[in-house]
Amino acid sequence: MPTIVFVPGRQADPRDWPRRLEQDAPGWTAVVPETSPDAVAAALAEADAAFGTLTPPLLAAAPRLRWLQAPAANPPEGYFSPELVEHPVAVTNFAGIYDDHIGTHVMACLLALARRLDVYAAQQARHEWRPSGGDDDVLHLPGATALVVGVGGIGSEVARLCAAFGMQVLGVDARRTQPPPGVAELHGPDALDALLARADVVVNAVPHTPATVGLFDAARFARLRRGALYVTIGRGATTSLDALVAALADGRLGGAALDVFETEPLPPEHPLWDAPRTIITPHVAGYGPHLDERRYALLADNARRLTAGEPLRNLVDKATWF
Repeated sequence: MPTIVFVPGRQADPRDWPRRLEQDAPGWTAVVPETSPDAVAAALAEADAAFGTLTPPLLAAAPRLRWLQAPAANPPEGYFSPELVEHPVAVTNFAGIYDDHIGTHVMACLLALARRLDVYAAQQARHEWRPSGGDDDVLHLPGATALVVGVGGIGSEVARLCAAFGMQVLGVDARRTQPPPGVAELHGPDALDALLARADVVVNAVPHTPATVGLFDAARFARLRRGALYVTIGRGATTSLDALVAALADGRLGGAALDVFETEPLPPEHPLWDAPRTIITPHVAGYGPHLDERRYALLADNARRLTAGEPLRNLVDKATWF
């Protein structure tokens, strides 16, 4: 009878998941050990699966481990230790459960920037009535070009919504080979630099992997059309904030919206807070209803798949962290 250990730590709160899993995945035993490392290691010694974060010592204590469910869609740097990468355990993540929430957040930011609502919100706080310069001060989305970098679940939903607003959507993705609905052109990562010059809007939805750290740097911002808009909702490490602040200051970027940052929380003294045409949200793009149930449903489905010998959903390439 397979056993899964719910590893204590800062992760999605399992609450009633152990009890539910034993009911919904017949044959499974769920164990919630005490928080001491010795208690967790003892539980892992007989475990077939685990939910949470495993340090190298805990991983070494789990010789039977076949499946590890990561507690996030794209766990932070350090989760995929060299020991975990080398271990034969299969790792799955929670990718795909945030697509609708984050897609809506991206469009809210994009519409706000396109219609200069960020400018008017600041004027409202100062009790100023000052219309903008006129027709040329807004980005008319029908006919504009959006470049979505990272066309996974979130990027695909963003592309669909952008197309619904009449935008031509270009996509860049390292894995996908067929364009999803709404994407007019799909390219590999080697085409990114050439595509930047065609974009009125860039949406960065790539995960944090060894290949995407600092993906958007000064050189890439310099390739954009002057006045282009930039929205990032993937992971903070993919955008150089120093380069972004400089591109906003010199007008290369017409505006930016960020929900993720190289350092979180964003330090109060950081110049990005005062950068022109910038919308800052505190890593909340994924907020919305049904997330706990979506997490649990994916966990339970993979438990059933493991016992049935079926392929696991959301299987991660451990070497690339996603």
